[in-house]
Amino acid sequence: MTLAFPNPTRAYDETRGLIRFIGHDGLNQVLFLLPVVLFDRDGATNRGKEHDYLLAFDRLRDRILATARQAYQSRRRHTIELDLSAFGSSLQSAT
Repeated sequence: MTLAFPNPTRAYDETRGLIRFIGHDGLNQVLFLLPVVLFDRDGATNRGKEHDYLLAFDRLRDRILATARQAYQSRRRHTIELDLSAFGSSLQSAT
């Protein structure tokens, strides 16, 4: 099966400093974790910017989901944490 993202829900985890979103490969759920530091121009996560992080995710959703699909194809795990190397270039310039 192909990884799909039928549910557009995403959530900010302030404690861990990341955005969580879920994909589905058939009946299997795959949890993706995206550190919000990837969106910060200065490289430091500032607490209390939930709205900004979720907006940045939404603006870059297509790119993030494409990257998530590629990461899943190479790793096939139930939880995948994306990092800057997964994107090949900074998300900072696109926010």
